[in-house]
Amino acid sequence: MRKVVWILLALSGLGALAQTQVRISGWGGTDIAIVNGLLKEVVQPKLDKEGIRVVYEPIEGDYTQWLFNALSAGTAPDLFYVDIFWSESLFATGKVEPLDRYFSKQEVAAFLPNLVQGFTYGGKLYGIPKDFNTLALEYNKDLFDEAGVKYPNQQDTWETLEAKLRQVQSKLKDVAGLCVVADFARFGPFAFATGWKPFDEKGQTVLDQNFRRAFEWYTGLVKRGAARFAQDLGEGWTGGCFGGEKAAVALEGAWIAGFLRDKAPNLKYGTTFLPLDPVTRKRGNFVFTVSWSMNAASKNKEAAAKVLKALTSPEAQQWVLERGLAIPSRKALANNPYFQRPGKEPELNRIVFQGSSAQGGVVYPFKFRGYGGDWMRPINDALLAVITGQKGVDQALKDAQAALDRLTGRK
Repeated sequence: MRKVVWILLALSGLGALAQTQVRISGWGGTDIAIVNGLLKEVVQPKLDKEGIRVVYEPIEGDYTQWLFNALSAGTAPDLFYVDIFWSESLFATGKVEPLDRYFSKQEVAAFLPNLVQGFTYGGKLYGIPKDFNTLALEYNKDLFDEAGVKYPNQQDTWETLEAKLRQVQSKLKDVAGLCVVADFARFGPFAFATGWKPFDEKGQTVLDQNFRRAFEWYTGLVKRGAARFAQDLGEGWTGGCFGGEKAAVALEGAWIAGFLRDKAPNLKYGTTFLPLDPVTRKRGNFVFTVSWSMNAASKNKEAAAKVLKALTSPEAQQWVLERGLAIPSRKALANNPYFQRPGKEPELNRIVFQGSSAQGGVVYPFKFRGYGGDWMRPINDALLAVITGQKGVDQALKDAQAALDRLTGRK
């Protein structure tokens, strides 16, 4: 009788119930179409042979809060996105599975080392980077041509770039050289270029003379006629100013490509590296990245590991790269023919990829231990206060240092 039931189940298609289901989640928005395409064309066909079915559950709204709540409630999926910005506070909960036993050293070594290090906590690997971004400098070719100013290039220092921005702004009265934002996410690389570090060996933050030098240069761009404050232009980010041709230059990652494709498809732009500190002759950068990580309470860990490997496989990353969707995290893709194609988007993606390497200079992951946004807030407040003229540099940095001391316990 039992044999008959199994036959009937197989004939009715219910034999699929024997498959192992692995639930995965990430944020919604544009990612939904990307992940669905990736699963359909690359990942699921490979896993069919393993008897594994991937169930994708994108989350709209506050993804971070949802994930922390789901892990606490025991309802989280087997695999999920982890943003490097809040990764350490999540890994510290013990609710994320270390991946060292699922990936050989050779497999891990295939990924860019600074990305791997970004998801290493307490000596254990808690995430495989799925893609990443760094900052680059995008410039509007038509505006520079109209002003008769040479394009920015990778030999530019803060001083030579500023001179070009001043020329553009003075000749094109309705265009800013750059629109600055009061955000450490854009200012930070300039501080890194000086040799300043976010945390010292005691885990505390000191806004030293190197930091001050970068701070004075960045916040003084508006006063010196090389930039305008983004909010005065009705924008909240440098990409918005750039796409609306309100500024000749933007400081953004490869995410700006999709925005420009939709909002300014005919805009002619080029991309180069962030400028060099004229003193150290180095540049700085951030690496922004997201991992696929595993639920420590998953009941399907072995199957989940296979799904994770398929999601970050060379084939999967090639698929994403060729569609101009994200920058791959595998070292071997550095010399991919896609990066050598003519055109503004391949150039943008190549510069962003190289921004994570030695060419990017002093590169830090976009995370601040377990402090997250609380750590950036005093610096952002100081940037805003000086750019808008509410405080002088001395008072703004004094107030920021005091707030950081309270946060980190420095006396």
